Amino acid sequence: MKIHHLNCGSVRQIEAPGLPSAHAVNHCLLAETERDGLVLVETGLGLGDVRDPDGTLGGDWVTMAQPLLAEEETAVRQLARLGFAAEDVRHVVLTHLDVDHCGGLPDFPAARVHVLAAERDAALAEAPSFRYRPAHWAHGPRWATYEPPTGDDWFGFASAPLTGVAADVRLVPLGGHTAGHAGVAVHDGTRWLLHCGDAYYYHRELAAVPEPHPVLDVVQTRSEIHHDLRLGTQARLRELVRRHGDDVTIFSAHDPWELARLSA
Repeated sequence: MKIHHLNCGSVRQIEAPGLPSAHAVNHCLLAETERDGLVLVETGLGLGDVRDPDGTLGGDWVTMAQPLLAEEETAVRQLARLGFAAEDVRHVVLTHLDVDHCGGLPDFPAARVHVLAAERDAALAEAPSFRYRPAHWAHGPRWATYEPPTGDDWFGFASAPLTGVAADVRLVPLGGHTAGHAGVAVHDGTRWLLHCGDAYYYHRELAAVPEPHPVLDVVQTRSEIHHDLRLGTQARLRELVRRHGDDVTIFSAHDPWELARLSA
Protein backbone atom coordinates (compact mmCIF):
# COMPACT_ATOMS: atom_id res chain seq x y z
CA MET A 1 0.00 0.00 0.00
CA LYS A 2 1.33 3.42 -0.93
CA ILE A 3 0.51 6.28 1.45
CA HIS A 4 0.50 10.00 0.65
CA HIS A 5 0.41 12.63 3.41
CA LEU A 6 -1.52 15.68 2.19
CA ASN A 7 -2.34 19.11 3.59
CA CYS A 8 -5.89 19.75 2.44
CA GLY A 9 -6.41 23.21 3.85
CA SER A 10 -3.95 25.58 5.50
CA VAL A 11 -5.42 27.75 8.23
CA ARG A 12 -4.04 30.35 10.67
CA GLN A 13 -0.28 30.71 11.16
CA ILE A 14 1.14 29.47 14.45
CA GLU A 15 4.50 29.37 16.21
CA ALA A 16 6.17 27.05 18.70
CA PRO A 17 9.46 27.26 20.63
CA GLY A 18 12.40 26.03 18.58
CA LEU A 19 10.30 25.35 15.48
CA PRO A 20 9.74 27.34 12.29
CA SER A 21 6.55 29.36 12.07
CA ALA A 22 3.95 27.53 9.98
CA HIS A 23 0.31 27.48 9.01
CA ALA A 24 -1.78 24.93 10.86
CA VAL A 25 -2.87 22.22 8.44
CA ASN A 26 -5.62 19.76 7.69
CA HIS A 27 -3.64 16.52 7.51
CA CYS A 28 -5.19 13.90 5.23
CA LEU A 29 -4.00 10.47 4.11
CA LEU A 30 -4.40 9.03 0.63
CA ALA A 31 -3.92 5.27 0.49
CA GLU A 32 -3.42 3.48 -2.83
CA THR A 33 -4.71 -0.05 -2.21
CA GLU A 34 -4.53 -3.19 -4.33
CA ARG A 35 -8.23 -4.11 -4.15
CA ASP A 36 -10.13 -1.10 -2.81
CA GLY A 37 -9.02 1.68 -5.13
CA LEU A 38 -8.13 4.88 -3.32
CA VAL A 39 -8.99 5.28 0.36
CA LEU A 40 -8.99 8.89 1.56
CA VAL A 41 -8.70 9.50 5.30
CA GLU A 42 -10.25 12.93 5.96
CA THR A 43 -11.03 15.36 3.15
CA GLY A 44 -10.01 18.73 4.57
CA LEU A 45 -11.56 21.71 2.82
CA GLY A 46 -13.22 21.24 -0.55
CA LEU A 47 -13.86 23.21 -3.71
CA GLY A 48 -17.18 24.50 -2.40
CA ASP A 49 -15.48 25.83 0.72
CA VAL A 50 -12.88 27.70 -1.34
CA ARG A 51 -15.51 29.22 -3.62
CA ASP A 52 -18.13 30.11 -1.00
CA PRO A 53 -16.49 29.98 2.44
CA ASP A 54 -19.12 31.98 4.32
CA GLY A 55 -21.90 29.88 2.82
CA THR A 56 -20.38 26.42 3.40
CA LEU A 57 -18.00 26.88 6.34
CA GLY A 58 -19.82 29.73 8.07
CA GLY A 59 -18.51 33.23 8.63
CA ASP A 60 -17.72 32.70 12.32
CA TRP A 61 -15.56 29.67 11.56
CA VAL A 62 -13.75 31.53 8.77
CA THR A 63 -12.97 34.42 11.13
CA MET A 64 -11.65 32.03 13.79
CA ALA A 65 -9.64 29.66 11.57
CA GLN A 66 -8.36 32.17 8.98
CA PRO A 67 -8.18 29.58 6.15
CA LEU A 68 -6.01 30.33 3.14
CA LEU A 69 -8.72 28.92 0.81
CA ALA A 70 -6.34 27.75 -1.90
CA GLU A 71 -8.01 25.56 -4.55
CA GLU A 72 -4.72 23.78 -5.24
CA GLU A 73 -4.74 22.49 -1.63
CA THR A 74 -8.08 20.68 -1.98
CA ALA A 75 -7.84 16.91 -2.05
CA VAL A 76 -9.48 16.60 -5.45
CA ARG A 77 -6.92 18.93 -7.05
CA GLN A 78 -4.00 17.19 -5.33
CA LEU A 79 -5.26 13.83 -6.56
CA ALA A 80 -5.45 15.17 -10.09
CA ARG A 81 -1.77 16.17 -9.88
CA LEU A 82 -1.02 12.58 -8.83
CA GLY A 83 -2.87 11.30 -11.90
CA PHE A 84 -6.14 10.27 -10.24
CA ALA A 85 -9.77 11.23 -10.82
CA ALA A 86 -12.35 11.92 -8.11
CA GLU A 87 -14.15 8.66 -8.91
CA ASP A 88 -10.99 6.71 -8.10
CA VAL A 89 -11.69 7.45 -4.43
CA ARG A 90 -13.95 4.57 -3.45
CA HIS A 91 -13.83 5.09 0.31
CA VAL A 92 -13.57 8.16 2.54
CA VAL A 93 -12.89 7.57 6.24
CA LEU A 94 -13.54 10.40 8.69
CA THR A 95 -12.40 10.96 12.24
CA HIS A 96 -15.42 13.24 12.69
CA LEU A 97 -17.59 15.71 10.83
CA ASP A 98 -16.25 19.11 11.86
CA VAL A 99 -16.20 21.44 8.85
CA ASP A 100 -12.46 21.22 8.23
CA HIS A 101 -12.47 17.42 8.26
CA CYS A 102 -15.31 16.74 5.82
CA GLY A 103 -15.51 19.87 3.65
CA GLY A 104 -14.28 17.95 0.63
CA LEU A 105 -17.02 15.29 0.75
CA PRO A 106 -19.00 16.86 -2.14
CA ASP A 107 -15.90 16.51 -4.35
CA PHE A 108 -16.14 12.69 -4.02
CA PRO A 109 -19.87 11.97 -4.40
CA ALA A 110 -19.41 8.33 -5.42
CA ALA A 111 -17.31 7.37 -2.39
CA ARG A 112 -18.60 5.38 0.54
CA VAL A 113 -18.18 7.48 3.70
CA HIS A 114 -17.16 5.62 6.86
CA VAL A 115 -17.78 7.24 10.26
CA LEU A 116 -19.02 6.31 13.72
CA ALA A 117 -22.84 6.38 13.84
CA ALA A 118 -22.88 8.71 16.85
CA GLU A 119 -20.94 11.30 14.89
CA ARG A 120 -23.15 11.15 11.80
CA ASP A 121 -26.27 11.35 13.95
CA ALA A 122 -24.97 14.31 15.97
CA ALA A 123 -24.01 16.20 12.82
CA LEU A 124 -27.39 15.70 11.17
CA ALA A 125 -29.23 16.68 14.36
CA GLU A 126 -27.16 19.77 15.21
CA ALA A 127 -26.50 21.29 11.78
CA PRO A 128 -26.32 24.06 10.93
CA SER A 129 -23.94 25.01 13.70
CA PHE A 130 -20.41 26.30 14.15
CA ARG A 131 -18.92 22.82 13.74
CA TYR A 132 -21.43 21.01 11.49
CA ARG A 133 -22.44 22.46 8.10
CA PRO A 134 -25.12 20.71 5.99
CA ALA A 135 -23.59 21.86 2.68
CA HIS A 136 -20.96 19.16 3.18
CA TRP A 137 -23.49 16.32 2.91
CA ALA A 138 -26.26 17.91 0.86
CA HIS A 139 -25.27 15.64 -2.04
CA GLY A 140 -26.41 12.57 -0.06
CA PRO A 141 -23.26 10.60 0.81
CA ARG A 142 -23.27 6.80 0.84
CA TRP A 143 -22.83 6.53 4.60
CA ALA A 144 -21.32 3.46 6.24
CA THR A 145 -21.83 3.97 9.98
CA TYR A 146 -20.46 1.95 12.89
CA GLU A 147 -21.50 1.39 16.46
CA PRO A 148 -18.75 1.77 19.07
CA PRO A 149 -16.69 -1.44 19.06
CA THR A 150 -15.83 -3.23 22.29
CA GLY A 151 -12.73 -4.99 23.51
CA ASP A 152 -9.07 -4.07 23.20
CA ASP A 153 -8.02 -5.79 19.98
CA TRP A 154 -5.82 -2.96 18.66
CA PHE A 155 -2.89 -2.22 21.02
CA GLY A 156 -5.30 -1.96 23.94
CA PHE A 157 -7.91 0.06 22.03
CA ALA A 158 -11.21 -1.11 20.59
CA SER A 159 -11.37 -0.97 16.80
CA ALA A 160 -13.86 -1.51 13.98
CA PRO A 161 -12.56 -2.82 10.62
CA LEU A 162 -14.20 -1.09 7.68
CA THR A 163 -17.06 -2.91 6.01
CA GLY A 164 -16.33 -3.79 2.38
CA VAL A 165 -12.66 -2.81 2.56
CA ALA A 166 -10.03 -5.53 2.19
CA ALA A 167 -7.16 -3.31 3.31
CA ASP A 168 -6.54 -3.17 7.05
CA VAL A 169 -8.15 0.17 7.91
CA ARG A 170 -9.96 0.60 11.22
CA LEU A 171 -11.95 3.16 13.16
CA VAL A 172 -10.55 3.50 16.68
CA PRO A 173 -12.84 5.48 19.04
CA LEU A 174 -10.95 8.37 20.69
CA GLY A 175 -13.57 10.16 22.74
CA GLY A 176 -13.93 13.66 24.09
CA HIS A 177 -13.76 16.00 21.11
CA THR A 178 -17.13 15.27 19.48
CA ALA A 179 -20.00 12.83 19.99
CA GLY A 180 -18.44 10.15 17.78
CA HIS A 181 -14.80 11.09 17.39
CA ALA A 182 -12.46 8.32 16.24
CA GLY A 183 -8.93 7.77 15.07
CA VAL A 184 -8.28 5.98 11.79
CA ALA A 185 -5.65 3.21 11.85
CA VAL A 186 -4.08 2.16 8.54
CA HIS A 187 -1.56 -0.66 8.11
CA ASP A 188 0.73 0.15 5.21
CA GLY A 189 2.22 -3.33 4.98
CA THR A 190 5.09 -2.52 7.32
CA ARG A 191 3.70 -0.63 10.31
CA TRP A 192 0.57 1.08 11.58
CA LEU A 193 -0.33 4.73 11.09
CA LEU A 194 -2.92 6.20 13.45
CA HIS A 195 -4.58 9.43 12.35
CA CYS A 196 -5.81 10.79 15.68
CA GLY A 197 -7.98 13.54 14.24
CA ASP A 198 -8.52 16.15 16.97
CA ALA A 199 -7.78 13.85 19.91
CA TYR A 200 -4.78 16.14 20.38
CA TYR A 201 -3.57 19.17 18.43
CA TYR A 202 0.18 19.47 19.08
CA HIS A 203 2.85 16.76 19.18
CA ARG A 204 4.33 17.97 22.48
CA GLU A 205 1.03 17.17 24.20
CA LEU A 206 2.11 13.52 23.99
CA ALA A 207 5.45 14.04 25.72
CA ALA A 208 6.04 12.42 29.12
CA VAL A 209 5.48 15.90 30.55
CA PRO A 210 2.74 17.31 28.27
CA GLU A 211 3.30 20.76 26.78
CA PRO A 212 0.10 22.26 25.32
CA HIS A 213 0.34 24.78 22.51
CA PRO A 214 -0.89 28.21 23.71
CA VAL A 215 -3.13 28.81 20.68
CA LEU A 216 -4.13 25.28 19.70
CA ASP A 217 -4.98 24.37 23.29
CA VAL A 218 -7.54 27.17 23.42
CA VAL A 219 -9.16 25.84 20.24
CA GLN A 220 -9.34 22.24 21.42
CA THR A 221 -10.62 23.18 24.88
CA ARG A 222 -13.39 25.35 23.46
CA SER A 223 -14.45 22.65 21.00
CA GLU A 224 -14.45 19.63 23.33
CA ILE A 225 -17.69 18.03 24.45
CA HIS A 226 -16.22 16.10 27.41
CA HIS A 227 -13.10 17.50 29.08
CA ASP A 228 -12.16 14.53 31.25
CA LEU A 229 -12.77 12.03 28.46
CA ARG A 230 -10.57 14.04 26.10
CA LEU A 231 -7.73 14.18 28.64
CA GLY A 232 -8.14 10.46 29.30
CA THR A 233 -7.85 9.77 25.57
CA GLN A 234 -4.62 11.76 25.43
CA ALA A 235 -3.23 9.80 28.39
CA ARG A 236 -3.98 6.55 26.56
CA LEU A 237 -2.26 7.86 23.45
CA ARG A 238 0.85 8.72 25.49
CA GLU A 239 0.87 5.16 26.79
CA LEU A 240 0.45 3.85 23.22
CA VAL A 241 3.53 5.81 22.15
CA ARG A 242 5.50 4.64 25.18
CA ARG A 243 4.67 0.97 24.77
CA HIS A 244 4.23 0.58 21.02
CA GLY A 245 6.04 3.47 19.39
CA ASP A 246 8.09 1.05 17.31
CA ASP A 247 4.93 -0.41 15.78
CA VAL A 248 2.61 2.59 15.49
CA THR A 249 3.19 6.10 14.12
CA ILE A 250 0.60 8.51 15.45
CA PHE A 251 -0.22 12.03 14.32
CA SER A 252 -3.00 14.57 14.64
CA ALA A 253 -4.96 16.62 12.15
CA HIS A 254 -3.59 20.13 12.51
CA ASP A 255 0.06 20.00 13.63
CA PRO A 256 2.16 21.32 10.71
CA TRP A 257 5.43 20.02 12.16
CA GLU A 258 4.11 16.45 12.28
CA LEU A 259 3.01 16.74 8.65
CA ALA A 260 6.41 18.08 7.58
CA ARG A 261 8.18 15.19 9.33
CA LEU A 262 5.94 12.49 7.88
CA SER A 263 5.91 13.99 4.39
CA ALA A 264 9.71 14.00 4.37
